[in-house]
Amino acid sequence: MSLEQSDVVDTRPKQRQSYRVNKLEKRIRRATGQAIEDFGMIQDGDHIMVCLSGGKDSYTLLSTLRYMQRVAPIKFTLVAVNLDQKQPGFPEHVLPEYLQAEGVDYRIVEEDTYSIVKDKIPEGKTTCALCSRLRRGILYKTAKALGATKIALGHHRDDMIETMLLNMFYGGTLKSMPPKLVSDNGEHVVIRPLAYVREKDIAAYAKAMNYPIIPCNLCGSQENLQRKVIKEMLHTWDRQYPGRIESMFRAMTNIVPSHLADAQLFDFRGLQRPEDFQGEGDLAFDETPIDDPTRFLTEDDRDGIEPQQGIQITQL
Repeated sequence: MSLEQSDVVDTRPKQRQSYRVNKLEKRIRRATGQAIEDFGMIQDGDHIMVCLSGGKDSYTLLSTLRYMQRVAPIKFTLVAVNLDQKQPGFPEHVLPEYLQAEGVDYRIVEEDTYSIVKDKIPEGKTTCALCSRLRRGILYKTAKALGATKIALGHHRDDMIETMLLNMFYGGTLKSMPPKLVSDNGEHVVIRPLAYVREKDIAAYAKAMNYPIIPCNLCGSQENLQRKVIKEMLHTWDRQYPGRIESMFRAMTNIVPSHLADAQLFDFRGLQRPEDFQGEGDLAFDETPIDDPTRFLTEDDRDGIEPQQGIQITQL
């Protein structure tokens, strides 16, 4: 090899990596913008409190909302809020240093909920319910003090599907995390701008951006959580049956009340004559053709997916 040849640096891997990250970033931003539009999450003049835990989801949420803030035709402000729950070994310096370097307005709220949870919950029992209630109350109080008009949480599409299955399997209800809700006390509007974003996209993006991830040593470290079981089941389905997760989420946005069994949601008792009914009728009982389980995938969803078990992936 000549000296001239050895001095040549192949930049193609870096270019390919940059292309993949840019495409991933655009996919996340596009999905977030669509969710914001579909559910009317942000209005002109909003002051949004972004809940920042130090995990991949909340970092991605903050980054994406900052981008939306720059390009949106409306004006809104952001303030990042982290709740320091005084977990042992929590790196208190990480978030302030990151947020200061990024020029983000932020508040660190210190409340020792960790000791309360450990005192009230027996060893081996799940801590999520109590921890969530305590954290939610503190965040609502903080939002009121800051004059926030919206509270933004980092829950994504997979969180919503997991919650739906948890409620079906263990709660006997068909409900999930809504993209937008009013708090129980009626004082706050909570939004989930990442509602359309896939967890695997967030994970890949957070890794590419090298966010300083802070692990949760309370609920995140428990191995007996029902949510972890559901999450692993969904991951398995996603690997073995491309398109199944997309189909499940599409179902959450395409509900037919007349073909469920909730008498409070649909007036079955008042349904007496054919002219009283407006819906799909018995067509809903016809078998749905499932010749391609990837039919709900977009072009972006298809990245990296190979046909499996004789399934041919076709263009939508």
